[in-house]
Amino acid sequence: METITRQNTSSMSADVLMINSQGLMISVMGNDYFISYNRAPWFKDAKISDVLNVQMEGRSAIVWPTLDVDLEIESLKHPERYPLVMKRYEDEVLA
Repeated sequence: METITRQNTSSMSADVLMINSQGLMISVMGNDYFISYNRAPWFKDAKISDVLNVQMEGRSAIVWPTLDVDLEIESLKHPERYPLVMKRYEDEVLA
């Protein structure tokens, strides 16, 4: 299992600290969170450079512009309040 790590640069930023076969560890405004591929499958097959390209969106969200992914910081703090819902087709909802 290969692990990729990166230094956190600022307490007011969002940075990917680690990527491994299970998911990624990010630091957002000085707090670290693990995001598993089970909860965020869109990162699993993404290019590393795209996953590392994370930015703050105001004070309440982070975005990956090249992946067209955005996450509310509250969903990182309290994932149980944000069940994953994915659509494969417009008329299909998977929970």
